[in-house]
Amino acid sequence: MKNNRMKILSIDGGGIRGVVPAMAMAEIERRTGKHIAELFDLIAGTSTGGILALGMTKPDADGRPQYTAEDGVRLYENEGHRIFSRSAWQRVRTLGSLVDEKYPSAPLEEVLQEYLGDARLKDAVTDILITSYEIERRIPWFFRSWRAKERPDYDFPMTQVARSTSAAPTFFEASKVETEDIGEYYALIDGGVFANNPTMCAYVDVRTRFPNVSDFLVVSLGTGELTRPINYNEAKDWGLVNWVRPLINILMQGVTATVDYQMQQMLPKTTTGEQRYYRFQAQLVEGSDDLDDVSRTNIRVLKLKAEEMIHQNSAAFDQMCAALVAE
Repeated sequence: MKNNRMKILSIDGGGIRGVVPAMAMAEIERRTGKHIAELFDLIAGTSTGGILALGMTKPDADGRPQYTAEDGVRLYENEGHRIFSRSAWQRVRTLGSLVDEKYPSAPLEEVLQEYLGDARLKDAVTDILITSYEIERRIPWFFRSWRAKERPDYDFPMTQVARSTSAAPTFFEASKVETEDIGEYYALIDGGVFANNPTMCAYVDVRTRFPNVSDFLVVSLGTGELTRPINYNEAKDWGLVNWVRPLINILMQGVTATVDYQMQQMLPKTTTGEQRYYRFQAQLVEGSDDLDDVSRTNIRVLKLKAEEMIHQNSAAFDQMCAALVAE
């Protein structure tokens, strides 16, 4: 934190659509010549955004950020099919995911282990806040790297943090995180059920930790705005089975848009016209808004939509990047 200004990056959840914020971060790195972890005081993430936040702050052997945002883009391109893969037997056994999660968790866990290794939450090179939800205690759960540094009982492997924040209901089974107390554990699911856009969570957390800070620069990256309509003539007769997946999307999209509105009110432009809050979101008119559409065609479209968003907001990107590197 320099000149009493707190710089916050927030990354939405959205499965394979994490390609979009990864592309945006790569552009920020290109324009500033600095790593994402060097530009922000806090990086918050939910689900796929949480995985990106962990990846951007995982240290290498020298204590420097190991991965760039371009590496994040390649993660989705190269590993998407592994993460969202299921056998014919899995389809039959789960009755098309009606009676069990859609995907086995083993491939996801293997990818997380390969990329995050033995790094722990306390090792993050920049403060991070990762969202999850504890289903037995029925409370929002936050993995905070600064708390992990202070309290060993709150320090967990990055792989477990990533697994917990991305345990999307109906897609992956819940995550069970063991504690140091024998027999105790946390039962966690995707933080997107309450904070798919974690910007407000990050902002409030910082205001609580640093009550004297009044100068903020907040950058919020979306994973693409859902545009496919839900047809009334079809939906009016839906029951529980038909509503489950669409309802999850509706809740996440509603929360995401609400937080954006709240942040606009909380951090309007200064009296001198300086922008303090930036929200970058792509419109998924052509691309699929499914969390698990890992087809090469869809990933290609997501990348093109991200490029389009960056181009259309180029002036805002320049303005934001200048503010990020200003001393």
